[in-house]
Amino acid sequence: MAVKIRLLRMGKIRNPQYRIVVADSRTKRDGRAIEYVGIYQPKEHPSVIEVKSERVQYWLGVGAQPSEAVQRILEKTGDWQQFKGLPAPPPLLVAPSKQSKTEIYHEEAKAAAGVADTKPATTPKSKKAAAPEVAEARPADTKAADPAEPNREAVAETAQDPAGAGADAS
Repeated sequence: MAVKIRLLRMGKIRNPQYRIVVADSRTKRDGRAIEYVGIYQPKEHPSVIEVKSERVQYWLGVGAQPSEAVQRILEKTGDWQQFKGLPAPPPLLVAPSKQSKTEIYHEEAKAAAGVADTKPATTPKSKKAAAPEVAEARPADTKAADPAEPNREAVAETAQDPAGAGADAS
């Protein structure tokens, strides 16, 4: 029986998600699999690639043939080089771990109460949250000084009272 390591398509239209499977070469693409050894999600940024390395090494060792697409994935993870005895590839890009919304809320609540000294965490979608900090740095009641317009306070101090001192104090 010829065994292949190939992709089993899942997901929706225009949103492919694959499982890396070990299957008999005579079965359908999305048919019954012997074992599931990983996942591949190409639409994520960076692509999600998770492979059970020890199981892939076992199946390659007993003669399973990877498809071209799976071989490229295994080259990215370093499993193909490990099987062939070649030097390891550079590390994969990994997406930063997301903070839960409750953690972000608690940090912002502490910052608003003045308890935390750190800057509140912002998600990529909430760039508007950073705008009030910029507004706080520059007070709203001050306006940019125009060099052509004299400062009114300085003019009032140097101006002489035309009606005489204390005209308003009647």
